[in-house]
Amino acid sequence: MRVAFTAVPDSHLPSVDELLSIAVSALGGSERQGQVTMVQAVQQAIDDEKHVAVQAGTGTGKSLAYLVPSIRHAMDSDSPVVISTATIALQRQLVDRDLPRLSEALAKELPHEPTFAILKGRRNYLCRYKATAGWPEEDEQDQLFDPREVSATGRMVQRIQEWADETETGDRDELVPGVSEQAWRQFSVSAQECLGASRCPSGPECFAELARQRAGEVDVVVTNHALLAIDAMGDLPVLPEHEVVVVDEAHELVDRVTSVVTAELSEASVMLAVRRVGRLIEQPLADQLMEAGEDLKALLAAAPPGRIDEMPQVLGLTLQLVRDTAWRCVSALGPRNADKDDPDKAGQRKAAFTALDDVHDTAVRMLEAYGHDSETDRAEVVWLDGGTDRRPPALRVAPLSVSGMLRDKLFGERTVVLTSATLALGGTFDALAAQWGLGDGGKDWHGLDVGSPFDHPRAGILYVAKHLPQPGRDGLPQQYLDEIAELIEAAGGRTLGLFSSMRAAKAATEALRERLDVPLLCQGDDSTMLLVKQFAEDEPTCLFGTLSLWQGVDVPGPSLRLVIIDRVPFPRPDDPLTSARQRHVAAKGGNGFMAVAANHAALLLAQGVGRLLRSQDDKGVIAVLDPRLATARYSGFLLGSLPPFWRTTDPAIPRAALKRLAAEGT
Repeated sequence: MRVAFTAVPDSHLPSVDELLSIAVSALGGSERQGQVTMVQAVQQAIDDEKHVAVQAGTGTGKSLAYLVPSIRHAMDSDSPVVISTATIALQRQLVDRDLPRLSEALAKELPHEPTFAILKGRRNYLCRYKATAGWPEEDEQDQLFDPREVSATGRMVQRIQEWADETETGDRDELVPGVSEQAWRQFSVSAQECLGASRCPSGPECFAELARQRAGEVDVVVTNHALLAIDAMGDLPVLPEHEVVVVDEAHELVDRVTSVVTAELSEASVMLAVRRVGRLIEQPLADQLMEAGEDLKALLAAAPPGRIDEMPQVLGLTLQLVRDTAWRCVSALGPRNADKDDPDKAGQRKAAFTALDDVHDTAVRMLEAYGHDSETDRAEVVWLDGGTDRRPPALRVAPLSVSGMLRDKLFGERTVVLTSATLALGGTFDALAAQWGLGDGGKDWHGLDVGSPFDHPRAGILYVAKHLPQPGRDGLPQQYLDEIAELIEAAGGRTLGLFSSMRAAKAATEALRERLDVPLLCQGDDSTMLLVKQFAEDEPTCLFGTLSLWQGVDVPGPSLRLVIIDRVPFPRPDDPLTSARQRHVAAKGGNGFMAVAANHAALLLAQGVGRLLRSQDDKGVIAVLDPRLATARYSGFLLGSLPPFWRTTDPAIPRAALKRLAAEGT
């Protein structure tokens, strides 16, 4: 049941402009034109039942701009609005700060104080039934050979057990410090493994079900892109019924959805199925599945990692053996609802079915990825991940595009608002719209850039080191290290170094620590959160790192005056999925490089550049060491994806600007 109230006709509700004005005044802010434009655009999209993509630069106040019309729609329609984010940090910001303050500010203007809740995937909640059933047999083997790991995991398990007696939500994120996946999985179940609230002895007090119940009673449900995809594409709804979705951090949507629908097959996944089916079927049949898993293990250990364009005969036969043996085990288990009156046996059977279905269905997908007449008919790509010392090799399969899924399952059923600081690549929304499946049937949509409150040409310099050699594959050239050192010395530290690989970040750190007089931190020295905190609190400190820093750092003020980017962040040429997508686009007559690699680079480059200006008083320099940003034929596209900073290729200009800022102490 949702919160009961008497529905107020639309004409009796304040307009979004009025609500925004009230909210901004109550929260002590000032009106920003971009925010006003965005709130009107979101309301118009909801009224017209048309999708809208809104690019809103840092400082626009986009959270408020979509929350106000979302709350108004929830009040007017008695239907919740779903807000989806890519990161836990933004979820927490919405639930812990933005929504409580906004709800209080608008309470007197609306039929009731707006309500909200956060909803995550089932694996994020402690399973009360599993917590009382002891350590699952199938996981013991994971720890037999490393006593230190057993000890560390055991301590985490003990901490979870103590926390389980105290927690009111069962939400894993409440556990601080966090615990390993190995420890947490002893206390959680996937949606496929869950017995269901009606059959589980702990059903009435299930944390995941209580979270879903709360989500069904509120005006705004905050979730993540993965759960949004599972809800849209699954057979059973996970989220409460809703008409409107707001996708924040929408530049991440395609990658997060792709992760959800990517499947993996390895000797470990087959052996998990063998252990779970255990004594539930005749031993000779379980042994056959184990032998199929051993054959797969031997084959993957000998094969070279990378994309598999044509199915080798031996791999095809091995996948058929895994598929058929897993299916025989499924058949041997009998009816899926057997033992429904015995929770322990029902839980064992559900876990066995889940593991077997995963193995069988993934093998089927991989076999069906081949045999097409032409490259344009191919829908999925299969590759071998070579693994690491701690992770064995695994086969993976992923779709070449998720646009059709999104068009049919997400955009076809509801009104969607997509927003981010970075959506217009090369100056248009076309690239991301194509990846989302917009414009190809379905509802109408339009893109809108509401700008930024920052005066980019006055606040920042975009310097491209045109005189440097192009980056190579053999690490950072000495000229790059010299350039980095001179820029940092001019800035007096205060530098965020964004590198295309962890190897490059570590190499730069090692080479420059002795050379520079300022503290130099590198991602991996400690938790990223603590490193960013230390960087923000000590002005001379520099921080070097890779991908998570490109998008996850928010350090306003004088601690950050220089952002260094070592190279244009193209995907690796040997990345199986992106290279397959490039080839697929080219086979259809398109430009695979521009549609995939350049779009990827533009998106990440814009995110990295966006680290510099985080507040109205921020100033500084972005230094891109890769000369291709000034000289390559695609440089105009990349530059057109960035904010309008003042641009230069003269090395003296950024150094002089940084020295002035350092001398002024700003």
